[in-house]
Amino acid sequence: MEQPLTVASLAEELATLGVAPGMTLMVHSSLSSLGYVVGGAPAVILALEAVLGPTGTLVMPTHNGDLSDPANWSQPPVPEAWHQTIRENMPAFQPDLTPAKGMGIIPETFRKQDGTLRSNHPMVSFAARGPEAQFVTAGHRLRMSQGEGSPLARLYDLGAYVLLMGVSYDRNTSFHLAEYRNRFADHKRCKRGAPTRLGDGASQWTTYEDITWHDADFLEIGATFEDTGVVRTGTIGRATCRLFPQKTLVDFAVTWMNANRSLR
Repeated sequence: MEQPLTVASLAEELATLGVAPGMTLMVHSSLSSLGYVVGGAPAVILALEAVLGPTGTLVMPTHNGDLSDPANWSQPPVPEAWHQTIRENMPAFQPDLTPAKGMGIIPETFRKQDGTLRSNHPMVSFAARGPEAQFVTAGHRLRMSQGEGSPLARLYDLGAYVLLMGVSYDRNTSFHLAEYRNRFADHKRCKRGAPTRLGDGASQWTTYEDITWHDADFLEIGATFEDTGVVRTGTIGRATCRLFPQKTLVDFAVTWMNANRSLR
């Protein structure tokens, strides 16, 4: 009979996969994919932290697509007559108050853990805990939000690893850093909008420069990347998991995009 997963059993399986003390590790996750976990999301976080140890740094995306221009919403859309009212009245991003959305329960739980830091971007923030957390999260620029001034670039600088826990490459945000570094990036410029917080706590609608993201080929890039032999694949509970170096992935994706993408 299948046994429930515990902090101890999760930690053992994470170590077997290759998660090691001292790593800086970005995790994309699905709690439901693991099977029954005693303690749910907190147990997964505690297991990750146990394996990384006091010298390791845990990082998770804590994005919130609702803090964006309503003119671009499609799931669901809102009436055009509402757009300006939403822009004028949407509360600004606050790291301790604004929830992550669409990331799963594990990142949403992690961002609230004592000692976790969160980058100050209204739409694509990241949370981190550990010795490198300040380096990863500080100075997240509003413009070009997942490019050189983002936590994704700081993870690249640190030689971080990425763990896909029960999710596939379409959930791998590090591919976005490659989108800012490939030869088509300058042709993909766009304007985004979000509520930002003024010094007195008031909210102000702000537009900023970015690029149009394109994730339709992420699964294809990931499948090709696995042919390099650097991806460690294993099972944790019921979930298929993948562990790989982020820098290798980003460099591979830049080369792939340069060769296979167009100005479409």
